[in-house]
Amino acid sequence: MKKIILIGGGGHCKSVIDVIEQENKFKIAGIIDKPNLLGSEVLGYKVIGSDIDLKKLSKKYQYALITVGQIKSSKLRKKLFNLINNAGFKVPIIKSPFAYVSKHSSIGRGSTVMHNAIVNANSFIGDNCIINSNALIEHDCKISEHCHISTNATINGYVKIESESFIGSNATIKQSITIKKNSFIKACSFVT
Repeated sequence: MKKIILIGGGGHCKSVIDVIEQENKFKIAGIIDKPNLLGSEVLGYKVIGSDIDLKKLSKKYQYALITVGQIKSSKLRKKLFNLINNAGFKVPIIKSPFAYVSKHSSIGRGSTVMHNAIVNANSFIGDNCIINSNALIEHDCKISEHCHISTNATINGYVKIESESFIGSNATIKQSITIKKNSFIKACSFVT
């Protein structure tokens, strides 16, 4: 089984670990986090290094994934995504076996589709996105890179979400509208 390292050991990492274990395509080799956490564990997986070790680790491991969450800003996820790309890692797509992703849709590198999410036909998800648990991406949507679509969010048909945006839990985005770059949509919002 291919080995992967995870970048960021917080709460979102725990959720992604569960998806990776269920998907059963990768074996988690360790976590990258802050230097003071070296040797600690996240759900039984050791913290094996920090950002400064990425170049060296890329010689040992082919695959890496950003497992830092994203709420107020995508800056950290975007920075880490660029770091792992520059270090030479392959960045896979991670999809829960309990999610539905249409064969007529497209998911970008480094994106994670969490448990019970739905990505319907002719939708596009960019690189380094989080499609969180129970999120619904309807047909013909375009989610640009570095976006987080939170738990239970509903993105209706033909919606375009520009890069680095956050859509909160239980938010509903009306069909055929555009959410501008760097938008922050609060939980339970209804956007028309």
